[in-house]
Amino acid sequence: MEIAKDKVATLDYVLKDDEGVELDRSENAEFAYLHGASNIIPGLENALAGKKPGDEVSVSIAPADAYGEVDPNGVQKLPRNVFPDDVEIQPGMQFHAQTPEGATIALTVVEVGDDFVVTDANHALAGKTLHFDVKVVDVRDATAEEISHGHVHGPGGHHH
Repeated sequence: MEIAKDKVATLDYVLKDDEGVELDRSENAEFAYLHGASNIIPGLENALAGKKPGDEVSVSIAPADAYGEVDPNGVQKLPRNVFPDDVEIQPGMQFHAQTPEGATIALTVVEVGDDFVVTDANHALAGKTLHFDVKVVDVRDATAEEISHGHVHGPGGHHH
């Protein structure tokens, strides 16, 4: 069976940056996603279309087909008083915020001053070319429940 829309693909993968530093890897070939539902970055999803169990793919994905370019407007200097008083804010911490349109975004703290906090809403991998080595472990039909929910469910169905 080939990877195509409404198929669940199980992968074993290693992700590296331009310097060959490993950024991520699947655990025990247990990474599964619903193809065609935007569960993974577009460049990787496109590279996997038509692949079958046992196929191996090495692909480099430009920022435009991954997490996008770094948006300088994503970095903001905010007043300290917009954060909880009882939390010691430190670089690397993440908070969730709502945009004026109502979307939830993750903000990473990059700098802390006495009366300000600098946050970055860019994805940690924005602006980076990503290098994947992927082995397709399994491909199956998605269940009706998975298709309606837009993502893979674990054994026994719905778990969220």
